[in-house]
Amino acid sequence: MSTLLSPPPLPDASAVPLASTGTGEFALIARHFARPGHALHHTLLGIGDDCALLRPREGHDLALSTDMLVAGQHFFDDVAPERLGHKALAVNLSDLAASGARPLAFSLALALPAAEDDWLGRFARGLLTLADTHACDLLGGDTTRGPLTLSLTVLGEVPRGAALLRRGAQPGDRIYASHPAGGGLGDARLALHLLLAQRHQPLPAADADRMARLQAPQRQALLAATRDRLECPLPRVALGMALRGVASACLDLSDGLQGDIGHLLVASGTGATLQACRPDGGGLLAAACPAARAHDPDWALQLALAGGDDYELIFTAPPHRQADVAAAAAAAGVACTCIGTIDATPGLRWTDLHGRTHALAGHGFDHFAPPSPRR
Repeated sequence: MSTLLSPPPLPDASAVPLASTGTGEFALIARHFARPGHALHHTLLGIGDDCALLRPREGHDLALSTDMLVAGQHFFDDVAPERLGHKALAVNLSDLAASGARPLAFSLALALPAAEDDWLGRFARGLLTLADTHACDLLGGDTTRGPLTLSLTVLGEVPRGAALLRRGAQPGDRIYASHPAGGGLGDARLALHLLLAQRHQPLPAADADRMARLQAPQRQALLAATRDRLECPLPRVALGMALRGVASACLDLSDGLQGDIGHLLVASGTGATLQACRPDGGGLLAAACPAARAHDPDWALQLALAGGDDYELIFTAPPHRQADVAAAAAAAGVACTCIGTIDATPGLRWTDLHGRTHALAGHGFDHFAPPSPRR
């Protein structure tokens, strides 16, 4: 046990040799993922041994999350490999962001229908470019033959007792949504629907009607404005860390606002009212997909509520922390818009553009629900 807790001096983890010639599993790993000579940030021993070794910093807790992406379920088969590599890691880093954790490292398990050098090289570039942006080391993983499937596990650290959790929201707290200054919630869903229509795949009836009313140049312009938000989401890691001690509860938005916020409410034992517009200039419309908002505000709100693949942060904070929220947003370079309030009364409610309040069912995307178009 003492050997594991205090390992002997190790060779440079970035210099462990792996044979890089040939087309076998280990040659592919060496060629595209081992990165000899690349400095590791937090890892004692990485690719090339039976296990990777890390040493947590004193006074910190480890945060861990796993996500899986499956071709045809989470992404189109013909998505650019660089973009798939980016998104595979981004969706995991978004979970770390939601806990206020700093990324440390990740592992990758990859099933491939065939070993294509060009595809793997491009995939690795997208994956590792984002990893380098966040100083997140690739520890290793596994490869096998099978339908294209990616499973990543990320590790992060957060000062002991400072992690952001889904529980903790209190009645009277404000609900905030992060989003880029030029984008909003529902961007990714709009891009998904445009790509499904482009492929002549089925859409929900209301969305199919809207698509049918758009001219081809309009569809192209909308896709150009939103596609990056679907295929290359940016995890809000800096915002999550800045919200430590400010946010009372937090979660990442991946399966749609209407469903995901329900997880926070259940964990906190509270209810909430979302607002289309607020007297302070906030509200969900201000945080919703601007490309759709320019066509029809109701459409933008529908996309923002039903959404999916946003990978933004939904968090709560007391009213007196408004300036701290603004400072955290400014430090992270993102917008954070107040979209509602936490209530003592259980359940989720919605105040529309006409000031009418309705009950909302808190159901997001469910992998085991009856089939419907998703990604």
